[in-house]
Amino acid sequence: MRFLSIYMHPETNEGPNPELINEMGKLIGEMTKAGTLLATEGCLPTSNGARVRRTGKKLTVTDGPFTEAKEVIGGFALLQAKSKAEAIELTKHFLKVAGDGECELRQIFDAADFA
Repeated sequence: MRFLSIYMHPETNEGPNPELINEMGKLIGEMTKAGTLLATEGCLPTSNGARVRRTGKKLTVTDGPFTEAKEVIGGFALLQAKSKAEAIELTKHFLKVAGDGECELRQIFDAADFA
């Protein structure tokens, strides 16, 4: 089963320190080698982003930063796990390295779900 782990944290507008980069690199390498990490990326600050919203037929665009947000999406990981419980354990391991924040974990549809 595949799971999307969306990492949210308070925005600091500062990049990660070298120690965190090294620790995260080790974790990414271990999880990729084990076959449990399929993809992962981090996000730049919201000041570089935009929100596009549709309400009825109206489309609006709001440029960042998104000051009203207490926490922002800092990145994501696409995980391969045998169960939701295993995906939760992988996510806990990630948070031990990443630090403060939370991850929303969502199972991804597979073709068999539509059969």
